[in-house]
Amino acid sequence: MALDPSETVYVTLPLYHSNAMFAGWSAVLATGACMALRRRFSASRFWSDVRRYDASAFVYIGELCRYLLHQPASPDERRHSVRVATGNGLRPDIWEAFQERFRIPLVREFYGATEGNVALANFVGRPGMVGRLQAGQAVVRCDLATGDVLRGDDGWCHSVEEGETGLLLGRIHRVATFDGYVDEQASRRKIREDVFAKGDRYFDTGDLLTVHADGWLSFADRVGDTFRWKGENVSTNEVAEVLNRAPGVLESNVYGVEVPGTEGRAGMASLRCDTSFSLEALNDRVIEQLPVYQRPYFLRLQSEMRVTGTFKHQKTDYRREGFDPARTQDPLFFLDGEKYVPLDAALYRAIVSGEVSLR
Repeated sequence: MALDPSETVYVTLPLYHSNAMFAGWSAVLATGACMALRRRFSASRFWSDVRRYDASAFVYIGELCRYLLHQPASPDERRHSVRVATGNGLRPDIWEAFQERFRIPLVREFYGATEGNVALANFVGRPGMVGRLQAGQAVVRCDLATGDVLRGDDGWCHSVEEGETGLLLGRIHRVATFDGYVDEQASRRKIREDVFAKGDRYFDTGDLLTVHADGWLSFADRVGDTFRWKGENVSTNEVAEVLNRAPGVLESNVYGVEVPGTEGRAGMASLRCDTSFSLEALNDRVIEQLPVYQRPYFLRLQSEMRVTGTFKHQKTDYRREGFDPARTQDPLFFLDGEKYVPLDAALYRAIVSGEVSLR
């Protein structure tokens, strides 16, 4: 992040977090600028803090930007000196609306992991992109549900074509190293060997990215989040972006759940909504804009969404709880044909027993 000593970076993440360290603290150390660090994120006080410290830049992560966008309008949100926002996790469905509402000249989205050797950065602020493919990096064909690389008849991996999604890899060499984890087995699982040539080694990011024209890349999904249904791969982020545009939907968390007697996993979405939410309107959007294999068969309405410490949606517990009414007090709905109906214990038993099928 290019700064000068007169500027201030506002960070709402713990200093030990990689975004705070890499995009915030390191930039401050390198330039002599200032940093304002809040112990805990507050959406309601964000812009007043930005004005208070006269911040010219701020660092974001995960769904932080979405939470700001859902706050009531305030005079401070446009009366500030911010010239750049830097981070990762700003989704395409809100990128331009976020930038326009809060009068942010430039958004610099980046991609990376503390232990990995792959880094990408979108310096020009192209909406929805995490950067351009660099030397030593590749997006290869894989099973999108499992992340297993697919090899051609020649035994080598092959890069995906423009418009396709694949697994992001980074070549391991003396400059782009991979030191591994304390767990040696975990380290070995992150290394792909003999990818394009005998003896080469690549770091497996575990992330699926889509390739666009001129080598631009957008984040598609985490391996393990994408799931298969009706013989098709379902990207949770693609479905979420459609649901997020429905009236009254503040955020959606999409994942696959197991249903006895079926192959793959059926789509389910947890939704956090406001008072303008209409199940009928969402129903129409799902039927009109999503192909059958992408439609969430189950909905869960919540007042609060579970997130990780980095404001990313938690999925593991949601998958485990599934669509069983006995495991949650939240309202549940089932897509019975082309209409969502309340999901109670009797309907749950009928689905599990196969009496009611998922069409």
